[in-house]
Amino acid sequence: MSSAAPAAPGVPAGDARVISVVGIAHGVSHFFHLILPPLFPWLKDEFALSYSELGLLVTVFFVISGVGQSLAGFLVDRVGPVPVMLGAIALFAVAAAVLALAPGYAGLMLGAALAGVGNASFHPVDYSILNRKVSAPRLGHAYAVHGISGNLGWALAPVFVVTIARFTGWREAFAAASLLALLALVVVWLNRGALETPVHRGAQAAGSGRGLPGGTFDFLRLPAVWLSFGFFLAYAAALGGVQTFAPEAARLLHDVPLEWVALCLTVYMLASAGGTVVGGFLASEAARAERIIGVCFGIAALVAVSIAWLPWPGWLVPALFGVMGVAGGIANPSRDMLIRRAAPPGATGRVYGVVYSGLDVGMSVAPPVFGLMMDAQQPALVWLGIAFAQAMLIAGAFRAGHATRVRDVAPDAA
Repeated sequence: MSSAAPAAPGVPAGDARVISVVGIAHGVSHFFHLILPPLFPWLKDEFALSYSELGLLVTVFFVISGVGQSLAGFLVDRVGPVPVMLGAIALFAVAAAVLALAPGYAGLMLGAALAGVGNASFHPVDYSILNRKVSAPRLGHAYAVHGISGNLGWALAPVFVVTIARFTGWREAFAAASLLALLALVVVWLNRGALETPVHRGAQAAGSGRGLPGGTFDFLRLPAVWLSFGFFLAYAAALGGVQTFAPEAARLLHDVPLEWVALCLTVYMLASAGGTVVGGFLASEAARAERIIGVCFGIAALVAVSIAWLPWPGWLVPALFGVMGVAGGIANPSRDMLIRRAAPPGATGRVYGVVYSGLDVGMSVAPPVFGLMMDAQQPALVWLGIAFAQAMLIAGAFRAGHATRVRDVAPDAA
């Protein structure tokens, strides 16, 4: 009588399974964003490296990820997201093993490069699965869980690798990260059937609707796609500053105890995860996305400026990281809804690949730039740079949202 019910795309159990598995995979990808920066003190001493050289490792990761992400979007649309996801997680395991065995700076570069290749596919993969497999009423919550899992991955990484490094060594910390990736690979493999999506063949599917011609690359003509790319570039520049040198810059400015430096980043990520829960409910109204983003990043920018200029006591600085994290977290689901509106039917992987490559470009540029500021003994500039990037997000969100609305009404107007 009800044999068709389990196959329906909107069943709560089916949605929950898809969201959970994608969340685990996304959390692992974000975990690997931060396996290197928390170990900078160990690597700096081991190989006599400068802050700029350490920042360059992060740049290599994100440059390769950014280039690969644009290409991965096409691959996801052609072969489906599941094989790409499995290959990416396997690359993370290999990359961490290479880092654990690195004999010098070149070995660290190789490990960072392999991790960048693994990271390249995650946003095209994740959003292709979520947008096709999760029912519309739960999509905002799916974005929230996706964002939370990423923040938890970021929050776990510093604690995980630093704790292991302190008690055993930095090589053992990388080896443990490799085992964590292998565990995630098993989880995705066991649930691969629930994640499989139809593969769009031919170019026509990518162009149907929303006034877009049928060519494979015609989505690149959409202003909303490139404005969204710019939005993510600014977002990543701010985030890259927070994740790499902002805690150390805050320590120098406000005498934050050394043992609290890694805690600042963990507080930021956990607060961001909490904010994302709230943001998942607010994102149910797509029309409010720009306003939510504007308010949240306005608050975050003010906090960043205050850290640069005001004489905060050191014990209060982790709380300021938390305020900034909550604000950014609330904005995250609205950010994802903004990008979803920019994607024409059938071109989800390609659009997310191009748009999220802006994230990698920003993350590749930010660490060496902020590292140069630190080498020049200008920690306040790090925080002012973060605030400037956050201010750019506000303008970028409103421009991208406006471009999407203009595109969507254009066919009707014609």
